[in-house]
Amino acid sequence: MEKKKYSSYAEIDRDLEILKLEKQIGYQQLLLSVKKTRDSVTPQNIINGFLEPYKDSISNPLRSILQSVIPYLISYFINKRRF
Repeated sequence: MEKKKYSSYAEIDRDLEILKLEKQIGYQQLLLSVKKTRDSVTPQNIINGFLEPYKDSISNPLRSILQSVIPYLISYFINKRRF
């Protein structure tokens, strides 16, 4: 990597400002990525992913019951372990 030669402090300040903005953009992208991941990892999505291969063998009413009951069971057992 070749060193850049500056002829004024204004050029240095401009490059520092660009680097600062790039850092902020990267940080915001990271936050957005974490938020999307957190939103996608919910008990409902986990259950849907688990039941997807068995979609044809499980009837619709039973599948909807399982999708609504299992997240509550998971949260019950998670909260029970905390005490």
